[in-house]
Amino acid sequence: MLDWLAAALIGSGLVFFLAGTVGLLRFPDVYTRLHALTKADNTGLGLLAAGVALLSGTWQAILLIALIWFLAVTAASIACHLVARHHLRDEREDDTP
Repeated sequence: MLDWLAAALIGSGLVFFLAGTVGLLRFPDVYTRLHALTKADNTGLGLLAAGVALLSGTWQAILLIALIWFLAVTAASIACHLVARHHLRDEREDDTP
């Protein structure tokens, strides 16, 4: 039963990764692309991490997976913020005469 739950979590995570990639490729502007990518990828990574954590046998492995997930979500959020901020500054510079 635990293997089935882990497989469902991992499969759901992969679907979220696919949705984020499609959003990155299909949405019209930078802000919607970043939103789709960071939300879907963070959720997908969380589901994948939960699935793998269920399959791991030790608490050390679960804590390490949680730490990796936390650092990846933090890095993705910071990178998304920096890309959006840079794009916003470029838009403002283009508008000024």
